[in-house]
Amino acid sequence: MGNSVLTLAGMMPVMKTVSLPRGRHRLHTMPTTVGYERRENANYDWHGRRRGKTPFTVLQHTIAGEGRLLYERRPYRLRPGETMLLIVPHDHRYFLPKGGSWEFFWISMSGQEAVRIHRVIQAVTGPVLKLKPETVEHIADCSLRLIEGRGEAPGAASAIAYEAAGALYDDVFGSPSAMWAADEAVIRRVVEHILANLDAELSVPALADMAGFSRAYFTRIFTASEGVPPAEFVLRERLRRAARLLASHTLPVKEVSALCGFADPNYFAKAFRRLFGTSPTAFRIRGAQAMPPLGGPPQ
Repeated sequence: MGNSVLTLAGMMPVMKTVSLPRGRHRLHTMPTTVGYERRENANYDWHGRRRGKTPFTVLQHTIAGEGRLLYERRPYRLRPGETMLLIVPHDHRYFLPKGGSWEFFWISMSGQEAVRIHRVIQAVTGPVLKLKPETVEHIADCSLRLIEGRGEAPGAASAIAYEAAGALYDDVFGSPSAMWAADEAVIRRVVEHILANLDAELSVPALADMAGFSRAYFTRIFTASEGVPPAEFVLRERLRRAARLLASHTLPVKEVSALCGFADPNYFAKAFRRLFGTSPTAFRIRGAQAMPPLGGPPQ
């Protein structure tokens, strides 16, 4: 173990809440709690649906002992050297089984960017990761700095949390290479195909076959390239196209739905409202001014 991990393991159990003065604007990546614990009783039990509705993430590394995780009804054992990454609210539960022990440190984060980065990572890895020792040490160092009070100001706290999220991201996705450049070219062709065929079937298995990759590898490199998993990318681009059609024409909503690859108009309306905060009909009435930027050039 590295120096920071050893330092944490030599401490008394501690939990620090990173609270900032009221009225301050929250940055897009903010730590909320951080700490180190040794648990030896079965009353340690957290449910992802019972922790409020405000999104936040939990990054928790097992030093010794063993915890348990039920994630969408699938059981996991959290062994030494493994890191758990969760996003709340979600259908999961992590706990200490009766008679067991669990030693770990963690950082919880809130903010749009923290949640986005962790969703991208989790889409590729799932909720349990095996990180490089230097990454674990880096995240432990970030945790230790927050525990010691080196994140009392908003900017400093945000920088430390973002540093930890960045270390995790780099471990999962790695650095560019000649092979990555070749894969990137394949992903660009897939993206062009998606944008040209938004009214067609664009399932992830079909896109992976088109790229010539396994589904898992395709999802990983697509997410690293575009910043979102392929299924989410397809959905967002379909909704962007729908917004442009609604703002520019008087087509019936049902026809717009079909032109953008939605077989079910009711699902289209729900997905559209989630992204734009209004119904397709109301959006069309208000016109293009209702369309917020989603990043990237319009297609």
